[in-house]
Amino acid sequence: MLFNSIQFALFFPIVFLLYWFVFDRFISKSKWQLWLQNAFVVVASYVFYGWWDWRFLLLIAFTSFCSWGSGMLMQRVENQQIDPNLTGGCKSLEINKLQRRKKLITTANIVLNLLILAVFKYYDFFVTEFAQLFHISTDGLLLKVILPVGISFYTFQALSYSIDVYRGKIEPTKDIVAFFAFISFFPQLVAGPIERATNLLPQFLKKREFNYDTAVDGMRQILWGLFKKIVVADNCAVYVDQVFSTYTEQTGSTLLLAAIFFTFQIYGDFSGYSDIAIGTAKLFGIKLMRNFNVPYFSRDIAEFWRRWHISLTTWFRDYVYIPLGGSRVSKTKVIRNTFIIFLLSGFWHGANWTFIAWGAYHAILFLPLILTGKNRKYTNQVAEGRFLPTLKETGQMLLTFFLAVFGWIIFRAPGMPTVLHYLQGMCQLDTLRASYRFFTLPEMWPTNLFIVVMLVVEWLQRREAHGLSIENYNIVLRWAFYCVIVLIIVFEGGQSVPFVYFQF
Repeated sequence: MLFNSIQFALFFPIVFLLYWFVFDRFISKSKWQLWLQNAFVVVASYVFYGWWDWRFLLLIAFTSFCSWGSGMLMQRVENQQIDPNLTGGCKSLEINKLQRRKKLITTANIVLNLLILAVFKYYDFFVTEFAQLFHISTDGLLLKVILPVGISFYTFQALSYSIDVYRGKIEPTKDIVAFFAFISFFPQLVAGPIERATNLLPQFLKKREFNYDTAVDGMRQILWGLFKKIVVADNCAVYVDQVFSTYTEQTGSTLLLAAIFFTFQIYGDFSGYSDIAIGTAKLFGIKLMRNFNVPYFSRDIAEFWRRWHISLTTWFRDYVYIPLGGSRVSKTKVIRNTFIIFLLSGFWHGANWTFIAWGAYHAILFLPLILTGKNRKYTNQVAEGRFLPTLKETGQMLLTFFLAVFGWIIFRAPGMPTVLHYLQGMCQLDTLRASYRFFTLPEMWPTNLFIVVMLVVEWLQRREAHGLSIENYNIVLRWAFYCVIVLIIVFEGGQSVPFVYFQF
């Protein structure tokens, strides 16, 4: 079920009304209130997810049960009593034995979840590559299974729970319904943010209260997300798809412009989804983590990655980068750790060499910053305390933006040969006429204007949680802006395009 579909427009208000007015108000005196409300969240989430294919439900239920079960087993080990008569070395051996059991349970659950992900997402890729390398047939070897929507997102969410329980950051929950709600919560189920158990799970273990101001802010964020997705991303997609499908016939400047348009498409698409997800969660009394923080206003590539897909970047930082030693080791190992997380991040996106190359590309861009010790230089907002950036900041933002543009070419291409041909085509010495014509065609005017509107609004709101955090503005101006955004969405929205990150 897509956020920008008629089905969701009918589904959402029904779920909202039942959630607050049936499972909250009418049974508020029941000791089962929280349990029933969480059970309803699970049912609604499974309806939402099963809308694509009901068979996907079996997989997410299995993942949820195994991860919950691993927590219960670790708690059982934790609760085992050590013989009080043991002292010294014997007591230490017994403690180490229990710790090894916990580690074994955690490892088994991690391996199981990653194995499921590997079978559905990577098995056919590796078999095909192996067959091509050794010139053998793949007949009967390929599974040709449908990739379950959002499997990478909810798998990583489940893994975070097991790891955090093992580390002692969170107590394992006995409430299986609350845990299933944590894994399957429908706003962020298929494309994130990838929530941590330490943030989201406790919210399902306590009573939620409806907050009018939070709900209104959620509606604003949903509206802004719909604008970025339906108006910016979907309109950009029309031209991007056209150029990428005929890239061998296009001029170099046209190829460059299509790459720029894809840069705005993927941002509008993915950050738009995140805004809708976070805003929807607010309407249910749930707070999700921020996933984008105006990444195209970054002054270097390290700042870009602190602002882009924050939930995935911090996941790899906390569960891979830091355990490998993080930045506390030698420069050589810091470089190694950086390449590992970027290659893993690229591979997380899909079974294609382009994603691995995209990860390697960004790791290489990190090298100068690591070697000079400037990878943490920019942690504040650009133009802090000023309305406009300095000339230096403007140049830094443009350079970082175009470095990202070239990376998105690798990301968007179906294969590495396409990447090479596309980049080769961009090097043509054609005149600026093609760029001028492409940029000033009548059908391009609205899309260009919408991109400018998005950038201006996000620049003005760069210190806020989202583009429409304008509750302190004059009420007339505020409602006028809302109405304009709604009219633009209704009359200027592009053709419906699936969210880009649904394929991951």
